[in-house]
Amino acid sequence: MPESGVIHDIGYQRYEGPRLSRRYSAWSIYVHSLRSAFGLGRTAKAKILPLGMFTVACMASLIIVVVSSQLPEPVLTYVGLVSTFSYGITAFAAIVAPELVSRDLRNSLLPLYFSRPPHRTHYALAKFGALISAVFIMYAGPLLIMFVGLAFGSGGLGEVFSELGDLIPGVVVALIHAIVVAAIALPLASLTGRRVFATGLIIAVFLLSAPVSGALQSFSSGDAAYLAGLINPVNLLNGVDEWLFGTTEDLTLIGPYGPIYGVAALLLTVLGTAALMWRYEKVKA
Repeated sequence: MPESGVIHDIGYQRYEGPRLSRRYSAWSIYVHSLRSAFGLGRTAKAKILPLGMFTVACMASLIIVVVSSQLPEPVLTYVGLVSTFSYGITAFAAIVAPELVSRDLRNSLLPLYFSRPPHRTHYALAKFGALISAVFIMYAGPLLIMFVGLAFGSGGLGEVFSELGDLIPGVVVALIHAIVVAAIALPLASLTGRRVFATGLIIAVFLLSAPVSGALQSFSSGDAAYLAGLINPVNLLNGVDEWLFGTTEDLTLIGPYGPIYGVAALLLTVLGTAALMWRYEKVKA
């Protein structure tokens, strides 16, 4: 007898739930990426570096509070705290940025992302926002500890409001640092699927340019010394801090060129964001 076909009902059903928007998918990528930046939802090994660095930063801030409580004036202002922690937190960005984008490139996950919503731009902006948030959190933790220690250590309500007024510039500067650092680190990390190479590239940009900038500032004079800080991203950001909030009274770092430092930081942000958008427009999906 000839064989006959058999139809099996294996229970597949059409999806009848809510169909969420691209905005929701971009938000999901942002939340997942921010959690990944600190190793949340992953193994204990993945948490060691980011959470360890955050803990060290908070402990350093606590030590500053304890020392400042024994002196007539605080050791550092809030803006000074952000400037002082900048190199350490750029190292954090060098570790986290490849984690956010290199893994997807290496594992060829982008075709899966782009076959459905979100759009390429939404994906890139979600990753960019996650790195900005992660870097800002690294600053915000120490700032909060410093604020609580200095404001409530005196016990006076007036002192709390005074410290709050001092805290606001620190928060503004921390946000500026987070945006510029992310605008540099993430496009560099997106160039390769190898996290080690991406981390090395970011560290080279941030750290290897520092001695060149420092040498030019030390051995040059006049305008050349004032403008040498533009070579290194951290010195550039510290120059913006000084221009906006006067971290030193005589402006020895930037001279009269504060607006140039501000424009340079803005251009770095715009160019970094544009480079990130261009990179993901060119990724094969």
